[in-house]
Amino acid sequence: MGDGEGSRSSKPELTPDRGGGPLGPPPPPGRRLVVAALMLSMALVAMDSACVSTAVPQIVSDLGGFSWFSWLFSGYLLAVTVTLPIYGKLADVRGRKPVLLVGSAVFLLGSLLCAAAWNMPSLIVFRLLQGLGGGAIQGTVQTIAADLYPLRERARIQAAMSTVWAVSAVAGPAVGGLLAGYADWRWIFLVNLPLGLAAMLLLRRHLVEPAEHLAGRAAIDWAGAAGVFVTTGLLLFALVQGGTAWAWTSPQSLTLFLLAAAAGGLTALVERRAAEPVIPGWVWRRPVIAGVNLALGCLGVLMIAPMVFLPTYAQSVLGLSPVLAGFVLSAWTVSWPLSAALSSRIYLRIGFRDTALLGACGAVLGLLAFTVLPFRGAAWQPTLVMLAIGGCLGLFQLPLIVGVQSSVGWGERGTATASVLFCRQVGQSLGGVAFAVVANSTLTAWLRDAPASLRGRLPATLDAASRALLPSGHGLTPRSRDYLQHAVSAAVTHVYLGAAGAAVAAVLALALVTPRQFPVTTEGTP
Repeated sequence: MGDGEGSRSSKPELTPDRGGGPLGPPPPPGRRLVVAALMLSMALVAMDSACVSTAVPQIVSDLGGFSWFSWLFSGYLLAVTVTLPIYGKLADVRGRKPVLLVGSAVFLLGSLLCAAAWNMPSLIVFRLLQGLGGGAIQGTVQTIAADLYPLRERARIQAAMSTVWAVSAVAGPAVGGLLAGYADWRWIFLVNLPLGLAAMLLLRRHLVEPAEHLAGRAAIDWAGAAGVFVTTGLLLFALVQGGTAWAWTSPQSLTLFLLAAAAGGLTALVERRAAEPVIPGWVWRRPVIAGVNLALGCLGVLMIAPMVFLPTYAQSVLGLSPVLAGFVLSAWTVSWPLSAALSSRIYLRIGFRDTALLGACGAVLGLLAFTVLPFRGAAWQPTLVMLAIGGCLGLFQLPLIVGVQSSVGWGERGTATASVLFCRQVGQSLGGVAFAVVANSTLTAWLRDAPASLRGRLPATLDAASRALLPSGHGLTPRSRDYLQHAVSAAVTHVYLGAAGAAVAAVLALALVTPRQFPVTTEGTP
């Protein structure tokens, strides 16, 4: 496949004062029903992990396997990440509709099997199956949304998808707790079935893809798809297990990294010879997509700081309950979709890149603001910071996704969308590893330098420290508790400094790699 330069508009950017070109023909019939199905499909994926996280105590009590329960989440995310590029290419070659329907069917089959799991290993395997379907849903839904709407309206629909994630982040734990507490944890998976089937029915009846987009498409590069799957899977598995299940320099880690490198080299050779490579070279040759991939990879890294470490800070240092700590974190889920919905008013005037730069620079300031909060301050202070960070990230992420989707035609949009989502997911995996090292190194240094009277009486890891500082924790004197709270606060502060560094890297990627004006195509636009 070529770079497709001939399909692009000669205009560098659509803006209101330039006229922006026609908005296109009337919307396709049934578009609202298709959007409803897309939002329902996205809600299934977004709610799932949030519900499961609340029900972990009941699941472990019923099935056992406490030492393995983290794989309910990491295994699912690994399966989603490794399949994103494959589904993106399939959506371009075979069409969005069959990919989304098959992916939804796989997700629902996994949900049904999860509800029937008899032990923790079987539940983990079925969660992996869910993830194989979730990858199709996560990438294809956003691609279809871009297909259905012209440039001027894409921010609105993509912001609606962001709202689904925001509502799910808040409502998911409550729904999971209610089902686990008053019914049975298996209902968390069973409720997916009627909702998913309804979404599939709406899609099957009302989503129509023009036949000309699918005419003459080349065969799928299955060898390349297998190579991408194996390479990414080995790399992410090494990142998930390294430093926890075994040391980074252990034979297991070194073997996995070597195997990932070998598989990557072999995959690159296969992809170079393929007529339709799964990850085509233009993904990195075009400055627009390459810069956005780098920037959203940095976004994935910095997102880990609040997602993973803010609840620990809120409970261990501020002394908040888990519910209140969740509300502090959920503050950014309110401002993020709001600013995303309003971002079109900005990027249609100053462009995609400059809008994203504005958001990224604001995120740098917001993350740095967290590091100067007073020790054991009021809960409203980190809440206000998270509101600001969420607003900035809405301006950062959504214009870049819309810009990339608008710079390619129908036959490349699935691949382009999947590439940016894939980079963000990989960034989250790298951020989880890097920030865990930062937090534990900081805490280790504080424990090593503790006064002689406190040595031997303090926990040795961040997880153990956070548990000891919970109201149910025991064995800490007031002096030990105060010292440990300062240590946890310092660890989380260093994590936020690292997140600010990732935001600075995103700014550099946008400023140095991404062109100021994005090319815009009207090919495949309604």
